[in-house]
Amino acid sequence: MSRISPAVRSLLRQPYSSQWRKMPAIASPQAWIKPAYQPVRHLATPAAMPPASKENIGVYCNPAHDLWVKESGPSVEEVKSGSLLKEGEVTIAIKSTGICGSDVHFWRHGRIGPMVVEHDHILGHESAGEVIAVHPSVKTLSIGDRVAVEPSQICNKCEPCLTGRYNGCLEMRFMSTPPVDGLLRRYVNHSAIWCHKIGDMSYEDGAMLEPLSVSLAGMQRAHIALGDPVLICGAGPIGLMTLLCCAAAGAEPIVITDIDQNRLNVAKEICPRVRTYKVEPGVSMEEAGAAMSKLAGGTLTTALECSGVESSIAAAIYSVKFGGKVFVIGVGKPDMQIPFMRLSTQEIDLQFQYRYANTWPRAIRLVQSGVLDMKRLVTHRFDLEDAVSAFETSAASAKTGAIKVLIQSP
Repeated sequence: MSRISPAVRSLLRQPYSSQWRKMPAIASPQAWIKPAYQPVRHLATPAAMPPASKENIGVYCNPAHDLWVKESGPSVEEVKSGSLLKEGEVTIAIKSTGICGSDVHFWRHGRIGPMVVEHDHILGHESAGEVIAVHPSVKTLSIGDRVAVEPSQICNKCEPCLTGRYNGCLEMRFMSTPPVDGLLRRYVNHSAIWCHKIGDMSYEDGAMLEPLSVSLAGMQRAHIALGDPVLICGAGPIGLMTLLCCAAAGAEPIVITDIDQNRLNVAKEICPRVRTYKVEPGVSMEEAGAAMSKLAGGTLTTALECSGVESSIAAAIYSVKFGGKVFVIGVGKPDMQIPFMRLSTQEIDLQFQYRYANTWPRAIRLVQSGVLDMKRLVTHRFDLEDAVSAFETSAASAKTGAIKVLIQSP
């Protein structure tokens, strides 16, 4: 009894008495046990935010290249009860999601390299929304927080994760990449650590943080600095986002290329000092590269290739001078031919990028401070129920003039 306090030892030595009758009653043995299940924290009052009421729906594709909208999970009942929330997770009411070129590719072609659509599959990975339920284990987020969703789910055990390059996680589950379903839904459960607070930033800007992260990762790894001459190949959403970043970083001169004059016009609109080059059919990669170099005054040291097109990568290789670098941000076909001897004899570095890591806090600061304004890149908006039309508009960008198409769920 040496470990028992004197007060308790005194009670144990006494016969049944009024001292024992004053002890609080225990309703059941379970009162001694901390319950394993703790209820999910939900909205305290409807005035703060309306609870989930609309049915959850998602945007699906399949191996037959069909595209449709139908019911999805978690259901409204599951959202309200929190029964599917795991430790460390929150439920997000998705408010805005951008359509990425990879989404269109999974729909129309069914695969990107080894990533193959084999079953009904939910698309979307550029999203922002509002937290509507929180697992008790989560202390960093609360009901009503506005967040941008980083669509990664990593193991935290492999070398890339432990060295801070988690985009190379050996067990990566990236939302919208088969077989992992994406974010184009009304409600989604996601790890709180990958939900970044955006304050009063609009949900549209919050959704655009994902493609901005792609550009920022390229900027950082290509080491773009003040006064660097830069070529940007491709004036799609990533190319134009990269243009905004290069301009903000003080790169000069900047040349941007595309086959679509309308997109080059947008580039000139968001960065008046940019020099544009329209790629014409029948022009060889050597000729195109030389023309791009001439437009920059023969000074190009770095090319940021944002299209993933074989001929564009080759032209970029011919555009940079001795000792230059071609940094490929875009995603292309599995196998390509490149001008090897040009790379070799000119000591040109050819470098590649896969997604991003540790970019979201930086992206949020740039947008919140006004250093970057991405609003001009959003050309079309659709409701979630009209997602098929949104995808058709994005896929036909040459006709529709679409740059970034957003799907919204008010």
